[in-house]
Amino acid sequence: MVGNVFWLLFAGFELAVGYLVAGIVCCLLIVTIPFGIAAFRLAGYVVWPFGRVVVDQPGDAPVMLFLVNLLWFLIAGWWLAIGHLIFGLVLCVTVIGIPFGVASFKMVPLAIAPLGRRVVPFRDLDPHARVAASVYR
Repeated sequence: MVGNVFWLLFAGFELAVGYLVAGIVCCLLIVTIPFGIAAFRLAGYVVWPFGRVVVDQPGDAPVMLFLVNLLWFLIAGWWLAIGHLIFGLVLCVTVIGIPFGVASFKMVPLAIAPLGRRVVPFRDLDPHARVAASVYR
């Protein structure tokens, strides 16, 4: 809880605004409305990330998923990934900010390819998945 409050003050709000802008742009382009919805979903995660994890959704069409993630990357993903990298570097300047910088760096892959993944509360994972997810949170 305290980590989420600090995160919100130092990076979460600004990064969430980036996702909201990307979502609005994607919704204006009509064809990319699903990307806009994904951006809004990720904005909620970026605002309050601690206590939640990102898990892969099993899919039937990995080639299609790759193509839509590539399109996402070209439209908005690389801007958002750069934002995470910049905030991560700035947060790592102080000792207290290092855990938040690391959290920002961990969000870069999600900013690059968010489709085919979902955000779940850590407590909702089964015990085997919790062990694996605790390594990455």
